[in-house]
Amino acid sequence: MAGNTLIFLLIAAFLVIGGILGLARHHSATITRETPPTGRLIEVEGRTVHAIVKGTGPDLVLIHGASGNARDMDLALGDRLASRYRVIMFDRPGLGYTEQVSPAYARPFATDVDSPLEQARLLQSAAARLGADRPIVLGHSYGGAVALAWAIDRPDTLSALVNLAGVSNPWPGSLGPLYKFVGTSLGGGILAPLIAALVPTSYIEATIGTIFNPDPVPENYGHKVGASLALRPKSIRANARQVNWLRPEVVAMVEHYPQIELPVEIVHGDADTIVPLSVHSRPLAAQIPQSNLTILSEVGHMPHHSATDAVIAAIDRAAARANLP
Repeated sequence: MAGNTLIFLLIAAFLVIGGILGLARHHSATITRETPPTGRLIEVEGRTVHAIVKGTGPDLVLIHGASGNARDMDLALGDRLASRYRVIMFDRPGLGYTEQVSPAYARPFATDVDSPLEQARLLQSAAARLGADRPIVLGHSYGGAVALAWAIDRPDTLSALVNLAGVSNPWPGSLGPLYKFVGTSLGGGILAPLIAALVPTSYIEATIGTIFNPDPVPENYGHKVGASLALRPKSIRANARQVNWLRPEVVAMVEHYPQIELPVEIVHGDADTIVPLSVHSRPLAAQIPQSNLTILSEVGHMPHHSATDAVIAAIDRAAARANLP
């Protein structure tokens, strides 16, 4: 009798798991169908990279933050800058429509992930593939760490750096339990599909509000930037693992900051609670001799949306300091 009960429970468990996986696949397929790439897909080192390219002028690469994609940069800056720059906006590896640096990183139960250095190398190669040999590189939030890694590893392949509310220094405390668990092998394999299958749209809207706080969220922001792309299981896994392993990567990068000799513009809001100014950009300004720090009063974590003119001014200063036409 006990044996029959155990068999019944196992069958029920498999049916539940199968149902969750099936629902996650269905939601993922729907998101992909309703939110297609808005740029071009190029092959770089055997991997697919999604790039949105606009305008003419000096090359400018924009790298988005955690859970995002290139649409966020395009919405805030693409058209505003296209009259004076050739703007190249990439999806980072594992997010949007750019594949992870290694196929092994995309396995459901893997724990290894694309480091900021690996991401920088892939995006630099993608920029070169598009003819951008020495672009200005702007990185926002997590993308700030990728931009810094680019400047450290391949300094001859960019002309200036703009760090926008970027992660640059180790922070106190630890990440929340959700990030930590999804970053594990079991969490990535089991919890990521569960989140993809069951998380409602209202959760996305609430999360967006937290990220923008205290600034207002642009109208219809979630739809315009394709925020639902982050709710596919593969994107949930990639993002959680990248964020989960970011701190030790940043610790290793810090000692190299004084060697950066490029023009560096740092822009950060003093109301940013996601990537605090005091932990990241203030120390970074002292660590990089060639840097200029702009502090935006009462601005949160998304200054490219809430203080767009100030961000564009920083880009223009970077271009002028690099003697770009």
